[in-house]
Amino acid sequence: MSGRLLTGADGRTRCWWCGTDELYIAYHDSEWGQPLHGEDRVLEKLCLEGAQAGLSWITILRKRARYREVFDGFDPRTVASYDERKVDLLMADAGIVRNRAKITAAIDNARATVGLLERGESLDALCWSFRPERRGSRPTEHDGLRVTCPEAIALSKQLKRHGFRFVGPTTMYAFMQSSGMIDDHIEGCWVATPSADIHETT
Repeated sequence: MSGRLLTGADGRTRCWWCGTDELYIAYHDSEWGQPLHGEDRVLEKLCLEGAQAGLSWITILRKRARYREVFDGFDPRTVASYDERKVDLLMADAGIVRNRAKITAAIDNARATVGLLERGESLDALCWSFRPERRGSRPTEHDGLRVTCPEAIALSKQLKRHGFRFVGPTTMYAFMQSSGMIDDHIEGCWVATPSADIHETT
């Protein structure tokens, strides 16, 4: 390992954070930083980033399949219809993070998404409207680590206005990274795209 780059057993050099866990490596290689679209997929990522608060992403990643099962694929209208009985069932499910505030936040987020749809708007489009401008270089292994940016702060405020929860600026920066709005693959990572495709976060 050198700085913030890690060369795996397969000979590929990656961002350090995925370590040697095969599930994490697959996520880094095929998902993180790739454009994510669709109301259910964007809602899922938003809710799971919120569920991560105070935990590691690999913890959530290992539970993601169960989340998709018990949250009905994060279909906004279905999740928005959940009642207290459903919340109690979710609280009893060891396959997800059993935190009532995070579970009810996911339901509130689904209801907020439905509210957008009923007004002819879109969670997908709203989030992507905060995509940062392009920049000319990507992070290097010697750069300090950002935890938020003006666009993530603005997105957080806008989502809160619409009734979304667990969408603080740091969580929204992680959401923007993971959904491809910001490409923070480190220079030298084999997944890294050309500099022209990177986005500015000033």
